[in-house]
Amino acid sequence: MTTETPLNDWSAADLARGIRTREVSAVEVMRAHLGRIEECNGSLNAMVAMVPESRALAAAEDADRAVARGDAVGILHGLPTGVKDLMDAEGLPTTHGMAAHAGARPATSDSFIVRRVKQAGAIVVGKTNTPEVGLGTLTFNDLHGVCRNPWDPSRHAGGSSGGSAAAVAAGMLPFADGSDSGGSLRYPAAFCNIVGLRPTPGRIASGRADNGWTAHGVLGPMTRSSMDAALVMAAMSGADPYAPMSIAEDPAQFLDVSPTSPAGVRIGWSADAGGVPIADDVARTHAQARGALVAAGYDVVDLDLAPSLERAEEAWETIEMFNFFGSCRDDVAKYPELLRPDLVRNVRQGEALTAAQLADALRIRTDVFRRWERLFDDVDLVITPATPVVAPPAEVEWVDRVGNVTYDRYFRWQMLANRLTVTAHPVLVTPAGFSDGLPVGMQVVGRHRGERDLLAHAAGIESALGFVERRAPSAA
Repeated sequence: MTTETPLNDWSAADLARGIRTREVSAVEVMRAHLGRIEECNGSLNAMVAMVPESRALAAAEDADRAVARGDAVGILHGLPTGVKDLMDAEGLPTTHGMAAHAGARPATSDSFIVRRVKQAGAIVVGKTNTPEVGLGTLTFNDLHGVCRNPWDPSRHAGGSSGGSAAAVAAGMLPFADGSDSGGSLRYPAAFCNIVGLRPTPGRIASGRADNGWTAHGVLGPMTRSSMDAALVMAAMSGADPYAPMSIAEDPAQFLDVSPTSPAGVRIGWSADAGGVPIADDVARTHAQARGALVAAGYDVVDLDLAPSLERAEEAWETIEMFNFFGSCRDDVAKYPELLRPDLVRNVRQGEALTAAQLADALRIRTDVFRRWERLFDDVDLVITPATPVVAPPAEVEWVDRVGNVTYDRYFRWQMLANRLTVTAHPVLVTPAGFSDGLPVGMQVVGRHRGERDLLAHAAGIESALGFVERRAPSAA
């Protein structure tokens, strides 16, 4: 990275290295990103709460003093970041995108994931926009409004981690966090031409209060490349005594990731994840990416994923509705008239589930996981489209039609993501190309607990395709 390149366009890895070596100061980095937020956020609405500028700059000054003293510093030392407005960050309100929480007081402590990135030296500068309680894969709410796409502000940025994706894509933040049970990391990453990683459940410790044992919803990084995602994973991942599913493996493994070459990498390719409707322009772009990977030297074989995903959608819906009941039943009981009708409907559907339905869903999830383990006897990666359409207009609340197929619920068009959630395998979204100037993403699935190899392979794919280097018009 050259010094002529604006600091807000440097990679997270280059910024962290530059601060440690004193090539640049943390104060310079902070000013560049705060300036970018001031420049872009009015049109994108990605950041919904900010710490005072004086506090952010004081933290950056402290970071520079630590480097000058020769202190041991963390791998994200001095990097500004934002926190999805579902997670607590000390000193900032957590509204969950809910009008009912408009008067929320600043949090007095940090969530697990925020504590991890702070321990690695990152400086939290604000909260990122999310739909009400993270509902759906588009970001809009009555409290903060619509989060718009840096590639075209008349379009959605995706959701529910839409604010994080838009902020990273626009150069407002070098990285951010996201969460994902049905594409909430993956759809916005695809729509904004960035990288989002849904890790193996437990790879990043979860502090959720209602069900700390679930494999359904996970946390993960959102960055501009897989190499940056590896750096952030080294900070976010690791065991925690208060997170019962957390994986006790050394997070430093992610500091030793480098792009793999195409030779010897076998990709199982699916055009539709076993039968999900895909718009023609997305299908064409996805097919072009396949051709480019074959030309680069990858061994690409077609897979029929339908048998391995049998009844996955049914299991996802049951578990998702049950989790909404567990998380949101108190809010629905207190003020249903203030909440999005889809949320109320989800909670009531979850409440009405029978023991047999839940038992069946958990059995199906186990069967799907085991079928996917067998898939990796023959391939190193599985690739599917990330979304069925390009980013939709900012006025819509969800996509109700793809091709000749219509949908009756907001989550039906998410099935490219939902089906893969049920596998419990790590899924990384990376850019696959463009259609009429709008990004198209691909889902790259790796072996269970195989994030290190997945990141290395995805970095190789990014080198072959070259799309991670492109910047949105509002980020240029």
